[in-house]
Amino acid sequence: MDQAVPYIHFANLVDSIPEITPDTIVSRTLYTDDDVKVIVFGFAAGQELSEHTASMPAVIHILRGEADVTVGQDALDGRPGLWIHMTPRLPHSIVARTEMVMLLLMFK
Repeated sequence: MDQAVPYIHFANLVDSIPEITPDTIVSRTLYTDDDVKVIVFGFAAGQELSEHTASMPAVIHILRGEADVTVGQDALDGRPGLWIHMTPRLPHSIVARTEMVMLLLMFK
C-alpha cells in the first residue's frame, strides 16, 4: 500500500528556484493547499514588481540578494533574513538591486 509522506521538505529553498537569467523574474510554486500557497521567486538584478496589493494576508522573506522593498509608505532594505507580514490590500513593491531570491506565502 502506497502512503503519502505527511510533510514536504526542501533542504535549501534557494536551490529550488529555476535558473535566473538576465532581465527575468522566475517563480515556482512549492506548495498549495486550502490555507496557504508558497511560491519562491528569483529576480535578476534590476527586475521589479511594481506597486500592487493582494486580497489576502501575505509574508515576504528575502533568502538571497538585495532589494529595495516598499510596504505602505515605508522603504525597507531587503537583505537575506528580511521577513514581512502584510495585511490584505497593503500596497507593496520590490526592486532587485542584485540577483535576489524571495519566498512568498499567501494565506487564503
